[in-house]
Amino acid sequence: MGSELIIAAIVALIAGAGGGWFLGRGNTQKKLEEINNQSDNILSDARITAKRLTEEAESKAKDSLRNAQSKNERIKQEKILQAKEKYVKLKSQFETDTAKRKKELQEEELRIKEQRGNLKNERQELKREADSIKGKLDNIKAKDEEIEAIRENLGQQLEIVAKKKEQLDKANETHIRALEQVARLSEQEAKEELMKAIKDKAEAQAMSFVKDRIDEAKVTANKEAKKILIQSIQRMAAEQTIENTVSVFPLPSDDLKGQIIGREGRNIRALEAATGSEIVVDDTPEAIIISSFDPIRREVCRLSLQRLVADGRIHPARIEEVVEKTRKELEAQIMEIGERTVIELDIHGLKTPLVRMVGRMRFRSSYGQNLLKHSIETANLCAIMCAELGLPKKMVKMAKRAGLLHDIGKVTDEETELSHAILGMKMCEKYGEHKAICNAVGAHHDEVEMEYIISPLVQTCDAISGARPGARREILEGYLKRIKELEDIALSYDGVQKVYAMQAGRELRVIVESEKVTDKKAEELSFSISQRIQDEMQYPGQIKVTVIREKRAVAFAR
Repeated sequence: MGSELIIAAIVALIAGAGGGWFLGRGNTQKKLEEINNQSDNILSDARITAKRLTEEAESKAKDSLRNAQSKNERIKQEKILQAKEKYVKLKSQFETDTAKRKKELQEEELRIKEQRGNLKNERQELKREADSIKGKLDNIKAKDEEIEAIRENLGQQLEIVAKKKEQLDKANETHIRALEQVARLSEQEAKEELMKAIKDKAEAQAMSFVKDRIDEAKVTANKEAKKILIQSIQRMAAEQTIENTVSVFPLPSDDLKGQIIGREGRNIRALEAATGSEIVVDDTPEAIIISSFDPIRREVCRLSLQRLVADGRIHPARIEEVVEKTRKELEAQIMEIGERTVIELDIHGLKTPLVRMVGRMRFRSSYGQNLLKHSIETANLCAIMCAELGLPKKMVKMAKRAGLLHDIGKVTDEETELSHAILGMKMCEKYGEHKAICNAVGAHHDEVEMEYIISPLVQTCDAISGARPGARREILEGYLKRIKELEDIALSYDGVQKVYAMQAGRELRVIVESEKVTDKKAEELSFSISQRIQDEMQYPGQIKVTVIREKRAVAFAR
């Protein structure tokens, strides 16, 4: 390619020279000679340049050839290495596949050998079974032959028995006819007389047996019931102290009373309107009284006052903000109390509204006894009593659940004229509680009929929780007055010698003079005193009236 370029350059120069010659043909000879000299010089330079270019082209061609050969050699070596690596990889994979296949073949061979062994064992087992069956068939065949012989023998004996029975029936008939002539009664009449006598005797014995069993059951039932009650009460170690909602709010100083009242009473009016409670500020030193029929409202008012006094900023806007915040926190606290209670009692699946009511019990009291404490105590007593009776675990859980919910009607938000027992039963039915639990809640004050075994248990445990010492309290003056009225009513009857009010006024023991009061009159006296107490007095629960008549004979030996 370099030589071609040189030749082209020479041709171009010659063409240029020729062209120049043609163009300058009209010039002088001198100019023509100069041009010829220049052409010779140019031609000489062109030859030198062509030679140099030819040498450079040849050198570059050689270098390119050497580079190409080196590159080809490197590529060849790389391809050889790649081919070797691929060969090694394919060889390794082939060896792995071959080993795996060989292992599978060995395992298959072992499995086939094992199956052959199993088949051989099964064949031997089947052979043994076939031999055994063959032997059994031979035994059965022999037994069938024996049975056939016995059947033939029995047939002959049955024929003999039938003949003897026929002879016996004839002898019986003759004997019966002879007896009918002697007794002057037919066979049917004699049978009826005998059946009647046996029936009368059986009825008498059955009545005697039933009476004995009833008397024994009464004695045993009373004994067992007392035993179970004692064991349940002893196992239930409840608190003796009474926790009540605080209605007196202490103040650090009397100066805060004016701040709570505010200018022209605006602070106290805002607080009363926001909480629904009445705040009494009197001359009591360092204290104010919070009054409300709703314990939740009273607690909201108490907590709000506590925050306001601690903060020091007391004005209507701040009061409304604090009351609203306190109400929300108390609602969350009520839910937390309810959830914690059901978890501690291991009660599951209780609906959220019922859990909320359980929490509200914490702020409600009955005769000074905290309602939540009372319900928890009743629930535990129910579980203990069910366990003592040996009832199933499912029944124990239901009794505990009913014990917790039996007073739920006291803390509902509904305004109704129903009693708390009936209202509680309606709430349990509304939120899908079991029929037995609903019945126990509604029947614990005998307002509906008891239909399940846990109903009387809940009623009993409710009475135990409310009647134990220290559970409830009354105003001392009212309590003493009621006790005195009880004793005065009994003492007003003729023949009554002494009267004692027992068990915090729940039992009245009347001791009469045996000369003036007979046994019959003692029963009438007990009924009369109970009716008069019922008509003239107000009291919680029930009062048992016991009249005791004792006859003593005294003599002296001198």
